[in-house]
Amino acid sequence: MGGTTAGRETPAGDLRLANLTKRFGTVTAVDDLSLTVPQGSFFALLGASGCGKTTTLRMIAGLEEPTGGQVLLGDRDVTRLRPYKRPVNTVFQSYALFPHLNVFENVAFGLRRRGIRSVDDEVMGMLALVQLDDYGHRRPAQLSGGQQQRVALARALVNRPQVLLLDEPLGALDLKLRRRMQLELKRIQTEVGITFVHVTHDQEEAMTMADTVAVMNAGRIEQLGAPADLYEYPATAFVASFLGQSNLLAGEAAGAGGDEVAVSAYGRRFSVPAGRARADRGPVHLGVRPEKLHLVDSADQVPAGCQHVTGVVTDASYVGVSTQYLLRTDWGGELSAFVANSGATGPLPVGAETVAYWDPRHAFLLARGPREPDPATPVLDEPVGTPS
Repeated sequence: MGGTTAGRETPAGDLRLANLTKRFGTVTAVDDLSLTVPQGSFFALLGASGCGKTTTLRMIAGLEEPTGGQVLLGDRDVTRLRPYKRPVNTVFQSYALFPHLNVFENVAFGLRRRGIRSVDDEVMGMLALVQLDDYGHRRPAQLSGGQQQRVALARALVNRPQVLLLDEPLGALDLKLRRRMQLELKRIQTEVGITFVHVTHDQEEAMTMADTVAVMNAGRIEQLGAPADLYEYPATAFVASFLGQSNLLAGEAAGAGGDEVAVSAYGRRFSVPAGRARADRGPVHLGVRPEKLHLVDSADQVPAGCQHVTGVVTDASYVGVSTQYLLRTDWGGELSAFVANSGATGPLPVGAETVAYWDPRHAFLLARGPREPDPATPVLDEPVGTPS
């Protein structure tokens, strides 16, 4: 795969955004964004609605003009090029297939527009790639949503772009089909070796398909890295809460002592390995993922070296592979615990007292602003009907 390394020039296909900015009046949608997408990689821009991810995609495509900064393919500046002059194609959520053309002609459209007369081999090769060999004669209306999505993908790929942009391409599909198409998209990207830049708000989608994920918030990149790294060792409270769920305990760190950082929270003392601490002094969040918590009847059952809190079950949701518990702690906060339904233990009823423990090696420590609210302490006086 491509990528920049010391002592080597940037590969021709590496996509680089340099100080890219987009303002709409007084609103800054994308704020001085810089990143490199290695040639041949599957890259995901992940974030909530309004974070700037789609605006970034549109600037790469040439559909939106930046207020400042550059879009480069290798050392070639394409910032001011018209969309049709860029070696870039886009697949949208709506697919935008031509209803009056059959599947074959939809895929062939871009080739014919470029004056290529002999298109049969290219088109049939692409239909085989997306596993629609026998569907060339059908019209889009005769296809399922997943099949239409594959046609849109083949139509974009047949032009052999250096970069393929995917704007929420699976958003219109049902859950089961969406998961199947996640695997299909990754297979296709691996086979063709083209750089994919995928915009999505779906955390599972980004983690399933992408080599690298950039989590966006308010027009900036909060954290960028491999999916497992972002999940296991988030850099900020936003990433910890947006990428999956996290229990974040508000505490004070006393500084590193040897290989550990001591933390006091809610009148208790905890510790986190120094290698998993983003901050080691002052206000911090001590984070533990819900699936890292284990529930037992008493503190006597907590293994040596583990840390624990006590609580009462206030909610239990059975979701098949696991049961998701909500615990009210003795300081009044709430913790989530996901327990696998392996059959090893029975379900806990609401009102049951329990002890939640975790291995410190599975915790992490993040800096906490002095005015940040404690996410483990619910707001009790919020009026009914307040919009979310």
